[in-house]
Amino acid sequence: MIEGKGKIILLNGASSSGKSTLSRGLMAALPEPFWHYSIDHLRDSGILPMARVKSGDFKWSEMRTGFFEGFHRSLPAFAGAGNNLIVEHIVETVEWRERLIDLLEGFDVFVVGVHCPLEELERRERARGDRPIGDARRDFEMIHELCVYDMEVDMTADLEENVGLVVSEWLRRLDVLGIERIRPGAWER
Repeated sequence: MIEGKGKIILLNGASSSGKSTLSRGLMAALPEPFWHYSIDHLRDSGILPMARVKSGDFKWSEMRTGFFEGFHRSLPAFAGAGNNLIVEHIVETVEWRERLIDLLEGFDVFVVGVHCPLEELERRERARGDRPIGDARRDFEMIHELCVYDMEVDMTADLEENVGLVVSEWLRRLDVLGIERIRPGAWER
C-alpha cells in the first residue's frame, strides 16, 4: 500500500440506488475527513458543456470515453495527494473495472456494493426526472456481476443502520485492502 496516501471507499451501485445518500451519511460519521466524489458532481458543477450537448452542438457519445477516463485518472491523483475519498461509481464494464484496478493499485480501497430492488430503482428514477428512463434497469442487470465487494448494503433499509454498518466494517478491517480483489474469482487465487 502507498503510505501516507488517501484511502478510498468505492460505492458501486445502479443509478438511483442511494449512493449519494449513503455518501453523505458516511462523510458525517467517519472519524477522518473524506471527500464525496462522483461523476454527478462534475456534471452538475458546470464543468461539462451540457447545454451544448442538449442543443446538439456536441455529441455526448463522442465525449463520454474521455470524460470517464479523466474521472478514473483523477482518483489516484486526489488520493495520492493524501485525500480520503468516498467515490460513487457505476462500474459498467470489465474494461472500467480493470482500469480502476490498474490505477488504484497500491491504495487502500474498500469496495461497497450498493443494492436496491429494481421496482424501487425505477420508481426513484422516474421521481428524479434527471436520468434517462431505463438506466437504472440496465445498471441493475449487469454491474454487480462485475465486482466482488468487501461488503454490501440494501438502500431500502434504514440509512443510519447502513451508515453504521459501513463505518463499522471499515474500521474493523484487519488488513489494508487492495483494489485487485474486486475482480470476480480473485479470492480463490
